[in-house]
Amino acid sequence: MNYFEYTFAVNPPQPGSEILMAIIADMGFETFDSNEQGFAAYINEEYNSTLNFDDLVFDDFTFSYTVKKIEQKNWNQQWEEGFEPVVIDDLLCIKANFHKQNFNVKHTIYITPKMSFGTGHHQTTRLVSKAMFDLNFVDKRVLDMGCGTAVLAILAEKLGANEILGIDIDDWSIENSIENCNENNCKNITIKKGNVKDLERELNFDIILANINKNVLKAQLPSYSAKLNKAGKLLLSGFFKTDTKELTELAAELQFKFERELNDDEWCMLQFERL
Repeated sequence: MNYFEYTFAVNPPQPGSEILMAIIADMGFETFDSNEQGFAAYINEEYNSTLNFDDLVFDDFTFSYTVKKIEQKNWNQQWEEGFEPVVIDDLLCIKANFHKQNFNVKHTIYITPKMSFGTGHHQTTRLVSKAMFDLNFVDKRVLDMGCGTAVLAILAEKLGANEILGIDIDDWSIENSIENCNENNCKNITIKKGNVKDLERELNFDIILANINKNVLKAQLPSYSAKLNKAGKLLLSGFFKTDTKELTELAAELQFKFERELNDDEWCMLQFERL
């Protein structure tokens, strides 16, 4: 499956970029990379044909954009040329097997993301990863919903989880997740292609990790509530700080107790406990 890269030039870049990212996240864009002039945004070709920016006119800033199609065969080369190891405090390093430098961290994860997103460079992946170190994963059953590269599922196993399910709708993500699990010698992770409806056939979980986007999270929260054990932990990310009130209020209606919020730039991670 191919992706399209939109490069947005925003004037002035702040707070214009933050506002624009928050709005187009609802259109199906999966990830964003900020730069000095604005940001790059990536969207699956399935949603690209329905995009329309004509109604996006703002009083405080202007924007323009260019777009290019990213073929599957070119993604690895682009990634390898620019990918540097990601280090999260003294806790975690996410790197490729061609990176020779060693880091003094508790855990190292090796990934090759291909067309899947989740290298750890994005703020949301870093936020969830960091929050995971404060939870007890030992002998827990864990769901990584929208697993992408499976980096969160892999970390869950390294932190002691004995049964992890990774689910994604994208063929490339499934193939890539399996490859990355094998690269990290994971024994307790099952990767399945599917969607939230497939959770109905699954046993309940002790911890659910969902780094997706606001609209998907809102639609899937009822399923998370139904499949998370009492006192189980839910980590949500993939959205902006401006979305926290909406998600927290919906979660409260579904028997989730808010526990904490972590932020990185404009991005947010929310942690809940199932009542």
